[in-house]
Amino acid sequence: MRDYEVAYIADPALSEEDLTTLITRFVDVAKSAGATEVAEPERWERRRLAYPIKDKREGVYVFMRMKATKEAVAEVSRVLGLSEQVLRHMVVRLDEE
Repeated sequence: MRDYEVAYIADPALSEEDLTTLITRFVDVAKSAGATEVAEPERWERRRLAYPIKDKREGVYVFMRMKATKEAVAEVSRVLGLSEQVLRHMVVRLDEE
């Protein structure tokens, strides 16, 4: 297993409750796919985007670290890509020190 960081931009139109539900859903997907040591997601407040994405000029950035296999990473990435509330996502493998 390797360390990964998942970053995604959520739709700013989501209510606080819906955003919390969305974040919890992705943590659950990661755990059920086999990821371990899933850290508490770090959520930033609404930020202005450099360019419009899906006609949105702002977004809520969320970052989550986890230890996972490449199969678990593929599943998390697939679910993020299918979600209409996620404007963009990226999964990055962290370097070993």
